[in-house]
Amino acid sequence: MSRMLFVNLAVKNIEATRKFFNGLGFGFNETFSDENCASMVINDLTTVMLLQEARFRDFISDDICDTSKSREALLCISADSREEVDSLVDTAIGAGGSAWMEAQDQGFMYGRAFRDLDGHVWEVMWMDPAAIG
Repeated sequence: MSRMLFVNLAVKNIEATRKFFNGLGFGFNETFSDENCASMVINDLTTVMLLQEARFRDFISDDICDTSKSREALLCISADSREEVDSLVDTAIGAGGSAWMEAQDQGFMYGRAFRDLDGHVWEVMWMDPAAIG
């Protein structure tokens, strides 16, 4: 069975967040986007709902995680090559994100990470297809 995944993240400025992720090459489903939410498409089965903090609060009964002090999640996306890992992370940092942790290089697997404008951690990972199977 294939399941869809919808990740929901609180953001301070939906417009700045859209611009940031658009600059990294991500697209948006406009049917599910408005002035309070951006529906960022990862693939056919995975979507990240970027919700303005006030809108995010409509879905919770407690508080929003302070990403300057804690991690609520580690999001990891794949890359097609080591070079794409570096390119995506460097682009994110250049667009206002920040580096997070040191690069991880196990030879057959390579990854780096960045924090987006709201402090959410995005890992970018490449794995040698020959090592998988």
